[in-house]
Amino acid sequence: MGEGGHAVIFADALAWLLDAANWTGPKSIPVRVGVHLLYCLGAVLGAAAIAVPLGLFVGHTGRGGVVLVGGSNALRALPTLGLVTFLYLVAGGGTSGVLIGLVVLAIPPILAGTYAGIQDVDRGVVDAARGMGMTGAQRLWRVEVPNALPLLLGGLRNATLQVVATASVAAYVGIETLGRPLLDGLRVLDYGQFVGGAILIALLAVLLDVLLAVLGRLVVPTGLRVSARTARGPSRRRRRVEPVLVDSGGSTA
Repeated sequence: MGEGGHAVIFADALAWLLDAANWTGPKSIPVRVGVHLLYCLGAVLGAAAIAVPLGLFVGHTGRGGVVLVGGSNALRALPTLGLVTFLYLVAGGGTSGVLIGLVVLAIPPILAGTYAGIQDVDRGVVDAARGMGMTGAQRLWRVEVPNALPLLLGGLRNATLQVVATASVAAYVGIETLGRPLLDGLRVLDYGQFVGGAILIALLAVLLDVLLAVLGRLVVPTGLRVSARTARGPSRRRRRVEPVLVDSGGSTA
């Protein structure tokens, strides 16, 4: 297809996006965006509720690291559409099977980010906290977790982007997500509708990624952010982020 054909498709996509008929009714763009967001939010929160505690436990204790990495890689290899469709059929229809499938697919990046974040904490800082008389739980929540936040939040961002794209396949089982314009466009060869749906998914992914980046700036300790910027400086001599020790008052040192 030449440049002229591409221009026509993008013009059709813009026309579809600007068509007022697509912005009203039970199958409108706002409704589908809302449904898509609900599935994404439910999947990421459900995956975080499973993956974050598990990653913290394995990273803190050092037990089961090999099993965790192997299991995470196995989950990454699962076919998205096949898994969602299978769980949908096993659940007897409805939304629960689709949501479970999305949760399963969102677990690996969150699990990997949490585990890697805890493992990346400087053992010297952990030993110093132990020498100060901190218990295991205190070391975890006041030393390891604050230092692991950048990688942990990175895992959440990766999982969110993956789920935003993956939730589109829910349209295959009749759920009105943003995947519906993709399916409808392919069925009737309406490439303007197809590209318009893809643009909406991409914009939603970018918006959520920006929001999570802002959240990261709010919750990551200032010392970690400053050290990270220093490590990315022109000299690039110090590439490792310096760990931060958090005292009981929540300040950083």
